[in-house]
Amino acid sequence: MAERLAVVSGGGTGIGKAIARELVDAGHRVVVIGRRSAVLAAAAEELGAGRVIPVTADLTDPAQVEAAAARIGQVGPVDVLVNNAGAVITRPADDSLGALADSWRHDLDTNLMTTVLLTTALLGQLRRPGGRLVMISSAAAQRGGAGPHSAGSYAAAKAAVHGWALGLARQLGPEGITVNVLAPGYIADTEIFGEQWTPEFHAGKVADTLVGRAGTPEDVAAAVGYLASPAAGYLTGQIIGLNGGAVLGR
Repeated sequence: MAERLAVVSGGGTGIGKAIARELVDAGHRVVVIGRRSAVLAAAAEELGAGRVIPVTADLTDPAQVEAAAARIGQVGPVDVLVNNAGAVITRPADDSLGALADSWRHDLDTNLMTTVLLTTALLGQLRRPGGRLVMISSAAAQRGGAGPHSAGSYAAAKAAVHGWALGLARQLGPEGITVNVLAPGYIADTEIFGEQWTPEFHAGKVADTLVGRAGTPEDVAAAVGYLASPAAGYLTGQIIGLNGGAVLGR
C-alpha cells in the first residue's frame, strides 16, 4: 500500500502536534501547517525529520493558503486533512459596536475561515476514493458560549463549521470522501485558554465532566486516528463529542 499523506493545520503545538504524532505513528507522512515557522520546524524535528514537513502560512490569508496548497501538491495527493487551527476568543477592545464587530470578525476568520479556505484549496488534491476530512470543533458549539463579550463568537464560529461540514459530507460522500467533526470539551495542556486558565478554572471544568478528569491532546489524537483511518469508511456526516460527558449526546 502506498504511503499516506496527512495535513494537520495548527500542527506545531498542543492538540495539533499530538494529532501529527498519532498520524506519523500510523505510518503517514504529515504536513504541519501554521503561522509560526520556528514552532513548526521544532515540531517536525521532534516528530521525525523527513516524516513531517513544515509549511508556514497564515490560513486567514487566501493568497498564503493558495501558496501552501501548491506546496502540498508537490508532496503528493492528500489522504487526510485535519483542520485543527483555531483560537479562543478575542475580547472587544471597548464597549462599542465597532469593537464588538472587529472581535467577532477576527474569531470567525480564525475559527471558521481557516477551515473553509484550507479545505477548499485542497479539495482537488484529496484522494478519491478514500479521503478523510476531519474538522476539530468544540463542545462550545454544542452548549453555547457565555455571551457576546466572552465565548459567544468562538461558539458561533465553531457551530458554523458544523453546518458547513455536514454539507461537505453530502457533496463528497459519492466520491468516497468522509467528512466528520470532532468536538472536544475541556482539554488541558494546550495554549488555547491563555490567561483565562487558573487552578480554579481547571477544577470547574473537571467537575463538569462525568469521568472526573480533563481531556488530553492524546485523547483527541486517538479519536482523530480512527476517523482518519481506512477503517472509518462508513462513518461520515457526524458531529462527535469528546468531552468526558460534560455535554451529553443528542
